[in-house]
Amino acid sequence: MRSSETRLIRASERRHETVQTPGMAREEAVRTPTMWAGIARTAPLVFSGWHHHGRYESVIHVLRGSVRLEYGAGGASSLEARAGETVYVAPGEIHREGNPGDVESEIVVVRGGEGEIVVNVPGPAPD
Repeated sequence: MRSSETRLIRASERRHETVQTPGMAREEAVRTPTMWAGIARTAPLVFSGWHHHGRYESVIHVLRGSVRLEYGAGGASSLEARAGETVYVAPGEIHREGNPGDVESEIVVVRGGEGEIVVNVPGPAPD
């Protein structure tokens, strides 16, 4: 929901289709020229495609389940966050995220920056 006014966004008002990387069910709550915020749910053992968020930095807070983030040279680095934990993703970091667990994961995502919100890529370079 694009808006520059202070307001309450009810769950029923979140936009269910977004133009971001496939693999996660995203619900956009707020989008301004410099911020994106929403909820994402991922089925067990499902991962997004490789992408980055240009000049946006991202914060991912895990509400339920777990999230695995793969990144770095050749995608060889990874970290896993569980419910109650938060991940920071630097601007331009090529990555993919997914649910390594056996229950649906649910996360809150907030991105701050400008430009394209997502750029899908074949994968990270080997070095």
